[in-house]
Amino acid sequence: MAADDVSRTDDATAAAAAAAAATPAEKTPAAESSPVTESGLSGLAERLLLEYSRTGDDRLRERIVTMHQSLVRFLAQKFANRGEPLEDLIQVGSIGLVNAVDRFDATRGIKFATFATPTIVGEIRRYFRDKAWSLKVPRRLQELNQAASRAMDDLSTRLGRSPTIPEIARAIGATEEETLEAIELGNAYDTVSLDARPEENGESSSSFSDILGHEDEGLAALERHGDLTAALEALEERESAIIRLRFFQDLSQTEVAQRLNISQMHVSRLQRRALENLKRLLAAQQMGA
Repeated sequence: MAADDVSRTDDATAAAAAAAAATPAEKTPAAESSPVTESGLSGLAERLLLEYSRTGDDRLRERIVTMHQSLVRFLAQKFANRGEPLEDLIQVGSIGLVNAVDRFDATRGIKFATFATPTIVGEIRRYFRDKAWSLKVPRRLQELNQAASRAMDDLSTRLGRSPTIPEIARAIGATEEETLEAIELGNAYDTVSLDARPEENGESSSSFSDILGHEDEGLAALERHGDLTAALEALEERESAIIRLRFFQDLSQTEVAQRLNISQMHVSRLQRRALENLKRLLAAQQMGA
């Protein structure tokens, strides 16, 4: 399931995320007895955000990001079990957290968790949408694929059967052709390596690359042989005879001269002219192909 399957984070989610952000690491002796503020942050975190907004000190930003890693983990866990390691999602979410810290205006009185949550979730959703696909798929088709998946689940529940392509197309507002293409492109989300070895009866078999067919090189040679045969038939009779005797029967120019009862010099001239004519005929065949 893709990241867009998660519903938009509401205030309740932001509040829960804020609670997750209040880690023991944020508590200092001065703030030990202070209650957690509405934004879910200790007084120390609030002061760091205010100071960072004034100074832009990278060390402060790093400290704020570290203090809010539990918020990132909390949100990343919502996307678990979707084919991507949780630690990778936490790394992606941390990028969103850094962006949220950079854009947060501490003087406006906005809850940081409320501000940061959609930024972090959006970064994870973009990861699923743009980077988790094994093959590059246009954004429009990615969105249609996700919409079609949701529509199939919903229609299957309501209809008590698998929905048809026209029913899915009507549900997502797309043509039947677009719907089919979007569903088929779902296979691009996760590919299998050619080096993978599928198991048969509990035992590893040959890899996919071992059993894939290859183009027979003899087919190209057969095609070239057909072109050459046609070109030879278009030559004059003596030129064709010389080419066949020299290159098919591997006779010397002296032997060809004796066979045709002409001089060796004549054979040499006829052979040169025959080869030039062959090149011209073969080139004409390729241009007409």
